[in-house]
Amino acid sequence: MTVRLRAHHLLCMLTFVGEGYTPAFIANYRRIAERLTAGEEIELVSGPDDICAPLLDEKEPHCFRDSVIARDAAALADVATLLGEKIESGSVLVPDAGLLARLRQNFASGDIRYACRGCEWKELCSRIAASNFKGILIGSS
Repeated sequence: MTVRLRAHHLLCMLTFVGEGYTPAFIANYRRIAERLTAGEEIELVSGPDDICAPLLDEKEPHCFRDSVIARDAAALADVATLLGEKIESGSVLVPDAGLLARLRQNFASGDIRYACRGCEWKELCSRIAASNFKGILIGSS
């Protein structure tokens, strides 16, 4: 199987420690974290993805907001520059130890955090990165 992720979730997954919007969201994200840690491939998608799924039944899910779409574009540009290759909707990435380490190193340095501007989770993610990613649930097996 493949985990479907929108671009800014490539950054969010780096610091996921089990916190989130709702209990259903957290439970879903934990299952996805297990799949990614097991090496399941990531397919980039445009718009809501597997992580967003529990939020889509809300009256006005934030997953469709222009600000979230802009966050995706910023993350996609940063990650593509870092990897030195064109990545877009439909691209497949393998979340192996090398890729996760490279992303985390550049996340911690701030090089791929343009998409994080204005995010309600920015401070939490900054603390996790500053702790050398203590407690992360993806790639921590």
